[in-house]
Amino acid sequence: MTEAPQISAGRPQPLGSTVVDGGVNFSVFSEHATRVDLLLFDKCDDPQPSRTIHLHPDKHRSFHFWHCHVAGIGAGQVYAYRMDGPRDTKRTGARFDHRKVLLDPYARANINSRWNRTLAIGLQDNVETCMRSLVVDLDDYDWEGDQPLRTPMEDTVIYEMHVRGLTASPTSRAAAPGTFSAVVEKIPHLKRLGVTAVELLPVFDFDETHVLRTGPDGTPLHNYWGYDPYGFFAPHTGYCTSPHLNTHIAEFRDMVKALHRAGIEVILDVVFNHTSEGNEFGPTISFRGQANEAYYHLWPQDRTHYMDFTGCGNAVNANHPFVAKFIIESLEYWVTEHHIDGFRFDLASELSRGDQGYEMAVPPVLWAIELSKVLAETKIIAEPWDGGGLYQVGRFPGKRWAQWNGPFRDDVRRFVRGDAGVVGDLAKRLGGSEDLFGPQKELPTNSINFVTCHDGFTLNDLVSYDHKHNYANGEADTDGAGENYSWNCGAEGPSDDPEVERLRVRQIKNLLSVLMLSRGVPMLLAGDEFRNSQSGNNNAYCQDNPTSWLDWDQAEKEEETFEFVRRLIGLRRRYRTFRAPHFYTGRLNSRQLPDITWHGTRLEQPGWEDTNARVLACTLGGFDGDPDLHLILNMYHLGLDFELPRIRGHRWHRVLDTAQAGPRDLLPAGHEEPHDDHTFHAHGRSVVLLAALSDAKDYPR
Repeated sequence: MTEAPQISAGRPQPLGSTVVDGGVNFSVFSEHATRVDLLLFDKCDDPQPSRTIHLHPDKHRSFHFWHCHVAGIGAGQVYAYRMDGPRDTKRTGARFDHRKVLLDPYARANINSRWNRTLAIGLQDNVETCMRSLVVDLDDYDWEGDQPLRTPMEDTVIYEMHVRGLTASPTSRAAAPGTFSAVVEKIPHLKRLGVTAVELLPVFDFDETHVLRTGPDGTPLHNYWGYDPYGFFAPHTGYCTSPHLNTHIAEFRDMVKALHRAGIEVILDVVFNHTSEGNEFGPTISFRGQANEAYYHLWPQDRTHYMDFTGCGNAVNANHPFVAKFIIESLEYWVTEHHIDGFRFDLASELSRGDQGYEMAVPPVLWAIELSKVLAETKIIAEPWDGGGLYQVGRFPGKRWAQWNGPFRDDVRRFVRGDAGVVGDLAKRLGGSEDLFGPQKELPTNSINFVTCHDGFTLNDLVSYDHKHNYANGEADTDGAGENYSWNCGAEGPSDDPEVERLRVRQIKNLLSVLMLSRGVPMLLAGDEFRNSQSGNNNAYCQDNPTSWLDWDQAEKEEETFEFVRRLIGLRRRYRTFRAPHFYTGRLNSRQLPDITWHGTRLEQPGWEDTNARVLACTLGGFDGDPDLHLILNMYHLGLDFELPRIRGHRWHRVLDTAQAGPRDLLPAGHEEPHDDHTFHAHGRSVVLLAALSDAKDYPR
């Protein structure tokens, strides 16, 4: 910096750094700070700031906000803060320490090239090893007319994926593996598959340098998933190709724009329940050094210690007025400035807790999200539980929130592996989980249906392992869920037995068929479409290596599985019956057929009370041009004959049969096979779908 910049009072809003009036306006929140210094660095890697600007409380403070305007600087300026104030942590919770350099919580981009987490914990000054924030000009980008897509919830098919894991493997053949730009290279695969949205595991800046422990082979293990944020307005530095050139925003926007061009929405997995600073023994990065008592839940009897409802050392006090403002402004920023289509909230129940940690009947932050005008057409999805035991599936605060349906996952897994007596629970899941969402006068679209997700077995491992194999995580296999409702089909892990392999493929098709033929919003885990494996690890949060990375050579080997998934998504799109945004009610169609009638092997005898039942069937009356359908689910190990209803002027045609090899397992429109018998022999462990057609030409296209 060749000459001293001109400093003026600036404005308290907006928070963060804003390019304006021939310079940059800086504003930061701290209610109890007694001193605030703005540090300006000439370059990202400079060990010391070139200028320190002391913000005088009489000139640069407006109530809770410290601010100034610095003329003559602009985008690319590197900056950070120091703050000082009370240190009576036990009484007030304040943790000011002028020796620690702090990020701007509202920073649009950060740089961590000199970052040392250990030195952010001790007593020493860490200016030479701190993270720094970057000024960004948000207007310097051509969106070319792009806007959020607003795909109706009932038409949505979600693909949950990790930005790095999608392309980090050399098998991806990406130009810049593991980055936002590499995601663009895989868009043809996503488009061909037919998903309508990608749900990205956390892309807010997080500390991937944090060594959690070492694995059994001595390899340092880091937070790979990204559930460890510190920058809630900043794209993750590690997913950028040129972060030192301040390209974070452009690279992220390029990815969003390209996905939108392909008709694919972008949903962000966001972590507002805790931060990377951990408990009282963790590093000071920003929040605890600026307003510890506001940002976090602290034990009232000794505010030195943090309440932990997340399992991560701290819990964000989301319903504090300023923290609620921070969360809302972060979400609205990602929608207005980055055209994001939706958010999935990690451990969302933590956001319903009040200052003392108790569940609130009307949590302000959750209702503010639901009622925000900016977010009105944005998908909001809750993981409706937290690490402190608060479980809210079906009763999450608000009406618009979709929710991860854990009972769907468990009931479908149990039924498909052959557990007896769960047909009643399965019927509820097929129908959109009215038992969970109906009492709150919600809809099937409030249910995010899934069989697998990042947290747990992959689909291939679900049918290949009876037990988790997490020793590589360095926790003696004590981590991860112990009960997975999985079945290895006769051999633990990889098998050369062709019978075992055939059964595994069929079970995969069965699980996916139930998922796609259920009301609600289906979600796939990335790689399940080609049997990606994590070698039995059901908690690969610390495995930034081939264990978690998608193997694209495997995709080439499993073309049959991919084709089945692609056609199955197309089948769901073809029939509105499975996508209808309301529960089955028994209403009659023009042929006087109810919208659903339940059966077992015999008509209208579903066997709800049969504790040995492993089969279920139903007839679905067609509306809005859909044909009448008949679904057969036989998870008994032997083939069984199922009675079929008679529909005047129509005969049944086979559309889907998971017992068949591809491509006969799922037939395209116009090529379904007529079935003239009054019974259908469903092979053991199979799913069958029949359509009642007067002529093949009547099949909807």
